[in-house]
Amino acid sequence: MTERTHFGYEEVAPDEKTRRVRGVFDSVASKYDVMNDLMSGGMHRVWKRFAVGVAGVRAGDRVLDLAGGTGDMARLYAKAVGASGLVVLTDINGAMLAAGRDKLADAGLVLPVVQCDAEALPFADRHFDCVSIAFGLRNVTDKDKALAEMRRVTRPGGLTLVLEFSRIAPPLAPAYDWYSFNVLPRLGRWVAGDAASYRYLAESIRMHPDQATLATMMEGAGFDRVEVHNLAAGAVAVHVGRVF
Repeated sequence: MTERTHFGYEEVAPDEKTRRVRGVFDSVASKYDVMNDLMSGGMHRVWKRFAVGVAGVRAGDRVLDLAGGTGDMARLYAKAVGASGLVVLTDINGAMLAAGRDKLADAGLVLPVVQCDAEALPFADRHFDCVSIAFGLRNVTDKDKALAEMRRVTRPGGLTLVLEFSRIAPPLAPAYDWYSFNVLPRLGRWVAGDAASYRYLAESIRMHPDQATLATMMEGAGFDRVEVHNLAAGAVAVHVGRVF
């Protein structure tokens, strides 16, 4: 039987998902930051700061920012690790990575930038104090493989952090669904000229593993003492897996 995965609610071949996700981010890269602010009312910035605080990186640490897009997380990590540390910004999508590189340069930050796939990281074992992926894991074709790669490049005593949309508290689900499937595509059409990509966003959130399932997946990848921090009534969650 041919292996299948999900692109939103559609069941597709793995290479088809990879191709279509690339198309989504090629389409939205130039409006990505504006849309994030509009969709979340600016709250994505609070969630990212919280996640970096939970990571607890210190001066001199080495951080790998996966699916780093326009560089918000990389910028926060760079401030935390200082001049003696290292932050590597990566993304599988060239358009997003270019946007992130330029945005960081405008802020006076020149960081190493690597275009790579989270499922096959071009880094040595046990190399980073912190591996981080924010709002990117749900777009990965093989999440188990990506988690295993994150575990591989995290040094003993380090951690991997996943900031991602998750499962909102049930009483809020009807209103959240209405907003996701009615407002988001319209915003996408008006601002980014692309309703379909933001319909995919809403669908991909529903297909992503919930908090408990993702924690179990991280444990299966070899992480110890996985912690879950719910934000926005569970609409967003931070998962932290440590390596001992």
